[in-house]
Amino acid sequence: MKVSYKNIEIEIENENATVIEAFKEAIEEKENIIACMVNNEVKPLNYVLKENDEVELLNTSTRDGARTYTRGLLFIMAMAFEELYPQIKLTVNFQLSSSMYCETEQDVVITEEMIEKVKTKMQEIINKNLPIKKVQMSKEEASKFIKKENTEIGEIQLENKDKKEVSLYFCEEYYNYFYGVMPISTGYINLFDIMKYHDGFLIRYPSKNKPNEIKPYQEGKKLLATLEEYDDIYRILGIATLSQLNEKIRNGEAKDIILLSEALHEKKIANIADKIIEDRKKRVILIAGPSSSGKTTFAKRLGIQLKLNGLKPKTISVDNYFVEREETPKDEFGNYNFEALEAVDLKLLNEHLVKLLNGEEIEVPTFDFKKGTKYYTGKTMKLEDDEVLVMEGIHCLNDELTPAIDKNQKFKIYISALTVLNIDYYNRISTTDTRIIRRTVRDSQFRGYDALRTLSSWYSISAGEEKYIFPFQEDADVMFNTSLIYEINALKKYALPLFSQIGKEEKEYAEAKRLTEFLKYFEQIDIEDIPKNSLLREFIGGGIFNYD
Repeated sequence: MKVSYKNIEIEIENENATVIEAFKEAIEEKENIIACMVNNEVKPLNYVLKENDEVELLNTSTRDGARTYTRGLLFIMAMAFEELYPQIKLTVNFQLSSSMYCETEQDVVITEEMIEKVKTKMQEIINKNLPIKKVQMSKEEASKFIKKENTEIGEIQLENKDKKEVSLYFCEEYYNYFYGVMPISTGYINLFDIMKYHDGFLIRYPSKNKPNEIKPYQEGKKLLATLEEYDDIYRILGIATLSQLNEKIRNGEAKDIILLSEALHEKKIANIADKIIEDRKKRVILIAGPSSSGKTTFAKRLGIQLKLNGLKPKTISVDNYFVEREETPKDEFGNYNFEALEAVDLKLLNEHLVKLLNGEEIEVPTFDFKKGTKYYTGKTMKLEDDEVLVMEGIHCLNDELTPAIDKNQKFKIYISALTVLNIDYYNRISTTDTRIIRRTVRDSQFRGYDALRTLSSWYSISAGEEKYIFPFQEDADVMFNTSLIYEINALKKYALPLFSQIGKEEKEYAEAKRLTEFLKYFEQIDIEDIPKNSLLREFIGGGIFNYD
């Protein structure tokens, strides 16, 4: 049997060989191999090879390898809790700084003693290197099993009309459901930590960038507070999991969910405007957030609330203040790095900002991205007493962008689609997935890009965010969560056919397939009830704002 590895054809003598058997030496030579890519699909290491398979080994520094590691760690954590405290029902709530924040459903106080016991038990499970086996059963068999066990574990799979089989992962007598590939045994999880945190605890793991260490925890009080606020609101509405959301939609409550979600956004934006109005020293509003957070619509809606309070916003685009092309810094590959702070003409930008705040007039530049140079059209700008300056950009939370401006004059806003809805109690819906789906739909609707192009560019986009945005998020005066609890249900109609178009021959197929299967869990809703000023209209169209 012939297979390919690193574009080299290899002869495998054993016709039923698994990846771990066939590539034993390569796996032992490399660190942290935990899964594999076969024909552009993520597979466990016990995948049985077939003729002409193309194989890639995945370690924990890769996106899919890191996901596999995290799933395995959470599985072991849940298993340890089940053995020690079977009466406690855990929920995996949020991701915070290479950690998952977990709480209990009951009013149980998590103590340091409990955490130490769980940590010890987890290490015992890891040391035994117990097999983690995937068991597939028909929906009928799964329904009987779930009823017999009196459990909700894996139940969400029964709602997927396209899914013919239900999967559960077993380790000895313990079982659980996790969305995606798992390590083949507990011994692959070699590094973790647990620490008590607020009302729950953090299960900590290595980052992709540093797979052999656990970085010191970076406190994110504002981020956690924002996430918990939304989590509390959704729980009051009786929506803690996707199953509960889907049920409400099937019961004809979609319109109410949309109205409540949009009302929450409007209330929060109005509150931010009130804070700006309260302190008239704030003359420069700086907005930053990762890709597809909805910054443009947010800025427009904030502007309306400011006008309502007698304060007129004027917008200045950082994009018009790029340095000349030949002065643009380059990355390690020799490509122009337009996301670097040094790509901005800081001297000119700050000169203009100071003049505007002093009541002077400036001539606004326009940047020609094709020619890589600034030019002037005679357009001028002056800031009146009843006006504030609004700037949006990747570096806006970093004071090095605006060193000439007094900190007391700045009002910083961090926005992101901070998803708090979970698939179930152990499988969360990541903020990244929400933003990828948003961007894919928007790129298709308004930019003429297919899903393949969007997915292939996402790695470089996210790398820039991790370097230039996320480290400064806690410096914001306020955080605004742009996520809408119903949005993936609405985006499904657009996104599903886009991801389905990516063929198996493409390296992005694995991600497209994962997102396709993910979307199938969501009950689709009609977009007609979505308000014309909704932030979601930035991605699906049909809104009242002009985005030119």
